Amino acid sequence: MSNRLAGSLSPYLLQHAHNPVDWFPWGDEALTKAKEEGKPIFLSIGYSACHWCHVMERESFENPAVAEALNAHFVSIKVDREERPDLDDLYMGAVQTLTGRGGWPMSVWLTPDLEPFYGGTYFPPESRGGMPGFLPLLRRIAEVWREDPGGIAAQAAGLAAELRRQAEVDPGAALPGESVLAAATAHFRRAYDPRWGGFGPAPKFPPSMVLELLLARGDAEDRAMAFRTLDAMWEGGMYDHLGGGFARYSVDGQWLIPHFEKMLYDNAQLAACYLSAFQASGDARYAQVARETLDYLLRDLLDPAGGFHASEDADSEGEEGRFYAFTPAEVREALGDADGARFCAAFGITEGGNFEHGRSVVHRFSCPREARLAEEDDRALRHRLRIWRDRRVRPGKDDKVVAAWNGLALSAFARGFQVLGDPRYLAAAQACAAFLRTALGREDHLLRVWRGGEAHTPGFLEDSAAVAEGLLDLFEADFDEGWLRWGEALGTGMLARFRDPDGDGFFSAEAGRADLLFRQKPAFDGALPSGNTLAARALLRLSRHLQREDFHQAAEGVLRCFGPSMARAPRAFPGLLGVLDLALREPLEVAVSGDPASEPARLLLAEIHRRHLPGRVVSASADQLLPLHEGRGGPRGGAVAFVCRGRTCAPPVSTPNALAGLLM
Repeated sequence: MSNRLAGSLSPYLLQHAHNPVDWFPWGDEALTKAKEEGKPIFLSIGYSACHWCHVMERESFENPAVAEALNAHFVSIKVDREERPDLDDLYMGAVQTLTGRGGWPMSVWLTPDLEPFYGGTYFPPESRGGMPGFLPLLRRIAEVWREDPGGIAAQAAGLAAELRRQAEVDPGAALPGESVLAAATAHFRRAYDPRWGGFGPAPKFPPSMVLELLLARGDAEDRAMAFRTLDAMWEGGMYDHLGGGFARYSVDGQWLIPHFEKMLYDNAQLAACYLSAFQASGDARYAQVARETLDYLLRDLLDPAGGFHASEDADSEGEEGRFYAFTPAEVREALGDADGARFCAAFGITEGGNFEHGRSVVHRFSCPREARLAEEDDRALRHRLRIWRDRRVRPGKDDKVVAAWNGLALSAFARGFQVLGDPRYLAAAQACAAFLRTALGREDHLLRVWRGGEAHTPGFLEDSAAVAEGLLDLFEADFDEGWLRWGEALGTGMLARFRDPDGDGFFSAEAGRADLLFRQKPAFDGALPSGNTLAARALLRLSRHLQREDFHQAAEGVLRCFGPSMARAPRAFPGLLGVLDLALREPLEVAVSGDPASEPARLLLAEIHRRHLPGRVVSASADQLLPLHEGRGGPRGGAVAFVCRGRTCAPPVSTPNALAGLLM
């Protein structure tokens, strides 16, 4: 028998559609019921690829006794955090305030006025290991609510007031200076793990934004830290050596054992990061990792409509990592005895295993030099084992399309074409942008989610900002002015819909959402850049293409707003620090005048794209209509490049060698 979630589009909610719990999706029906019946709300927030969400569902939400308690005493609401990041951020703040930690599944109890009064993450069904049992906890909360609802309401009001206080921003008066960036770089040097790379202890998440910052502004020692981290992530088990792409994080400090779920946003950012490393170093290994990661997205996450799906699960057949780990016998079955033995030696597959049930996670870093495979053999054996692995039951996939995450993917594919020259990546970026415009585009804003032909949920700041920047990267790949103009429209919409009218910075959600306790200004950079980071970066880049001072001032307003916070806690703002570096860096503008498809223009553009030039702005046009091309015509049938640094412009050049001299 199904519950109210059966009509949802969210794969996460649909996973719970046959629970005996009388689940509601978040919405007027549930919130009105709580008010009318005077019942507390049990709010459960998670996502489709979340391993412990599956565990709690099996243990508790499929349990008739738990369902009976929830149905009798609470209005139970299930939320997909990927559809409603505003609710997730707000109530995660409550859980962290109450418990000192957070995570998913998130379990929060609210008054009918949406004020939280108790919360946590995963709860076992019965008390164990010092953790309160979920069923006894439900009974106790119901009892206290029945006996002292006023006391709980007062406690909830106090917590809500504290959350509002924490959400307040102490803005700076001026743009932060170089000293903030220098202090941040010193912080990351201290936090660096010299043996395994990364910054800090286990669990280790891919620090894409830190690495981009170090590659952009660091000295040789800083860049070496970035390269070592990129090498270690690729060598370890967090990278899928057979299928490409990265898992969400490593549970250990050496990147060996991953938490196997694969997220679109991680892989889009990591592909871009490895492209930057290839540009900065010339090392073909980084190009290979970027290419294999982009190919994974094309093969396994691309929707036929043109967008990219959200994630792949960690679990298959009820077991975490079952799809990805191997025994030596399985490798020999797939590759034959001789090739199987060679592969096991090169990729750490042992009889004892390094993972559960005697299986091994595929990795490179323990491979002895004499066991290394020649490049051609390495590629061929990995491909053969991937084809064999594909006969297994695949992990579940969350096939919804999230606007913000597709903006990151759009950037990655556009940059992949720029750097690697593969026309498949340009075609993928163009198809993704066309899909976003058709399926999710609404004049100067977006809807957030699409699945199976239906779009829903008004977009958030991060959606408009990430897609706007993706459109900029696509414009800098194919120079179709339409992408630039749509990015400009999204930028204008951000100013109108999300900007704080009484100060600097942006709110995550538009005003007037009755189901939101209060609006927040997201600034902490976690697995994704914050909405304010994405907005500031997109607006700053748009301002340089379009010479729009309002965009420039809004971007600098974000940096002023969070400047004191960046100085106090650089670890929480690596992406925004990157925007600060961009704002303080002398602008480098390159305008190629001539038909972008002509051979002379392509040669000039290739010279630009092969170089690591943080913050550069590049435009190509056969006419003089765009701001960077005014008064800068090119020769008939040829192309010239105009290079400006800050307020100083060099004479135009027409050969790659001459252009290279201006870009050094």
